[in-house]
Amino acid sequence: MDASMINKIQKASEYASQPERATFNNLTVEFDGANGHYTVQLGVDGWSCTCAGFNTYAICPHVMALESLLKPMLKRRPVPYSPGQNIVSDVKKAKRYSQERDRIRIAHFDCSFDGYNKTHHVSYDEGRWNSTASFFAQRGVCSHTMALEKILKGFVDPVRVQPVI
Repeated sequence: MDASMINKIQKASEYASQPERATFNNLTVEFDGANGHYTVQLGVDGWSCTCAGFNTYAICPHVMALESLLKPMLKRRPVPYSPGQNIVSDVKKAKRYSQERDRIRIAHFDCSFDGYNKTHHVSYDEGRWNSTASFFAQRGVCSHTMALEKILKGFVDPVRVQPVI
């Protein structure tokens, strides 16, 4: 391992302790709920979920759990509770889901990442990472992707480091 890679690993550790540096622009999550498998998405128009509760109330325990887990990276207000929603049950379920992280798998995201020198864009698509950082173009990894991997541990596949030739 060379000095530049060691520097990126150290910077990634610093970045990982500051998750608010990342802002999700869009996000797709596969969620194993108590009653089925759902797809939860975040886009410019807000959240969506394939569960019946979201279809009825425009909020559900799946979205609530993700809002809790990813709060520093969302930069938006939580979805408000809805009239008629079983709030007590949904809050309990969301809390349980946020503790049972193995229910959640991020399939795709695109985010802005505020580095020390500039903002980079990082994306993830079914295990394939990409970043606008020049180090990523050379090595297939950078401090931004490594930091996000640490922050999202268990939700995403690890970054595959390219060997230096």
